[in-house]
Amino acid sequence: QVQLAESGGGLVQAGGSLRLSCAASGRTFSSYNMGWFRQAPGKERELVARISSSGSLYYAESVKGRFTISRDNAKNTVYLQMYSLKPEDTAVYYCAAGIVQYGYWGQGTQVTVSS
Repeated sequence: QVQLAESGGGLVQAGGSLRLSCAASGRTFSSYNMGWFRQAPGKERELVARISSSGSLYYAESVKGRFTISRDNAKNTVYLQMYSLKPEDTAVYYCAAGIVQYGYWGQGTQVTVSS
């Protein structure tokens, strides 16, 4: 069982930055693939970035060059550093953990980017 808790969301002006954190419970954090997803009003949830247990990375095209995902296995935490934020980045951001599929989800944190 893994419990996830996101933090770091908030209101920021376009062009600003935020760092999201996701703290995980459990002793096997390092074995999980971790992902950041987001869901904007009226839209489907989408994968923003992921980092595998071995450290391989994936970014959605819309955030490449602006967002950076990282993990600290000693702290059981995964981060999403977001730069050059745009109004279209406004969404609830969720972290997720899984081995084959993402079976564990956090409650989400709101990110609002004003123009």
